[in-house]
Amino acid sequence: MLRVLIALPFLLVLILFSLSNRQPVTLAFWPTDFGLTMPLSLAILLAMAVAFLLGALVVWIPALAVRRRARRFERAAQRLEAQLAELKRTPPDSATPVAVR
Repeated sequence: MLRVLIALPFLLVLILFSLSNRQPVTLAFWPTDFGLTMPLSLAILLAMAVAFLLGALVVWIPALAVRRRARRFERAAQRLEAQLAELKRTPPDSATPVAVR
């Protein structure tokens, strides 16, 4: 419900922006003769989407190493917890002296 309340005004602004900027604009790609004509609002929204995805990629790639390290530490902790549980289950050997502090 909170997501809807946050997303609704944002979507309303995007719709109003798209309806207000319908002038055709030609996008040309410099080293080539390729050009693309589209509404101004679509060109801006497309550029924003590409920038968002590139930014997400820049954040996501370094996070992969952190996540891998966290998974490795989690497995090590589970292994150590299993060893501790095993040691608690087995009775101490009476031949082994226990140091008292």
